[in-house]
Amino acid sequence: MGAQTVERLSTKYPLGMLIAEGKTKTIHQVKGDDRLVVLTSKDDITAGDGAKHDVIPDKGRLANETTCNVFRLLQACGVPVAFKQQVSANSFTAPKCLMLPYEVVVRREAHGSYLKRNPHIEKGHLFPKLLIEFFLKTKDRRWKAHELVCDDPLMFYAEGAGEIALYNPTEPIHGQKPFLTLPEMQVFGYQEEWKIFPEMRRIASQAFLVLEKAWQLAGRRLVDFKVELGIDSKGRLLLTDVIDNDSWRVVEDGIYIDKQAYRDGGALDDVAAKYRHVADITALFKLPRQRIILWRGSESDNVEEMVDLLSPHFPNENIPVIICSVHKEPVAAASILYRLVQEVPDSVVIAYIGRSNGAGPVLSALSTIPVITVPASVKNFPDDVWSSLHVPSNVPVMTVLEPANAALAALQILSARNPRIYAHLRGKVEELAVNIIHT
Repeated sequence: MGAQTVERLSTKYPLGMLIAEGKTKTIHQVKGDDRLVVLTSKDDITAGDGAKHDVIPDKGRLANETTCNVFRLLQACGVPVAFKQQVSANSFTAPKCLMLPYEVVVRREAHGSYLKRNPHIEKGHLFPKLLIEFFLKTKDRRWKAHELVCDDPLMFYAEGAGEIALYNPTEPIHGQKPFLTLPEMQVFGYQEEWKIFPEMRRIASQAFLVLEKAWQLAGRRLVDFKVELGIDSKGRLLLTDVIDNDSWRVVEDGIYIDKQAYRDGGALDDVAAKYRHVADITALFKLPRQRIILWRGSESDNVEEMVDLLSPHFPNENIPVIICSVHKEPVAAASILYRLVQEVPDSVVIAYIGRSNGAGPVLSALSTIPVITVPASVKNFPDDVWSSLHVPSNVPVMTVLEPANAALAALQILSARNPRIYAHLRGKVEELAVNIIHT
């Protein structure tokens, strides 16, 4: 960020009262605007609830850069995030939120404290359905009038139970009894706070899935992360605080490239190199430009159902619907197809055409992008399907009879490179998934 930009934004968002200060960041009110705050990252790095503490030059800038990169991607993917814009190399501005006293941890694999609680499970065990845990945020081993055996205990809360059980997160959970059980009124900040727990899970899961795909595209694995949430002045539940290299575990070639290297006693120079590496990678996080093209042979081929299914995944542009008979106007059809692919090479064609079922195979033979054909007249003329199935060599057309499944297949193809689409589709799959752990 250039010096002139920093000066301009510093003038636009002058620091006011210090609201909070933690081990690795400060939060200031924006002077003259009680709806906004500025979060500034420090060069400090800690572990073991502050028992281990060092200062790494430039760490604050790298942490802030990573958070801003991540929040920009999450915003682009429709995740509700407390982020407005980067203000300086070390800070960004965000809507002021009432912070909820929970850390939400989402796990794709078994690492860290989960292994301590479940010593019978192998490190790296894969959870097909994301595992979500809640921890009560505490300080100095106290929660209000209660003394605790540890900070940030694991929470167990069942809707309607009326109480919250707290467990030591570093001890085996099997056979462990809660060290403290609190009435929910001693934990919740307002009446019926339990009603937002499902939404907290949904937002945390959606954010994880977006970042999971972003890291996959970078050739690495996001195995877990922790996030915090809050409620802004408009009553919206938002992902808040920061998501930086202190917030997750990321594996590259079998090695952690996150804060775990510091926890494990790595040299500070090596830790700093990992933070720079992660900031550089997250700078490349973005949504690709993609397109699904609906191809009709005539006005009678109705694609409204597919448009309705596909439009939410492309909020910033319309789904192109082409009407052109490939049989009657082959030269025009080829010209249209070439132009569309030239504009957006990462595209999929769905050919929904009645009677002229050879159109899909022809479009497939003319280009290198995936083509899915839906024989629109197959219910009345079952033999029409053979035009799309019995095709010559070098015609890799895919045939799907149900229009909704064709739309889903096209989305699945694009989701391999699109964190937003992946998060939506994978979220639906995980609603039906079950984690089975073999002991």
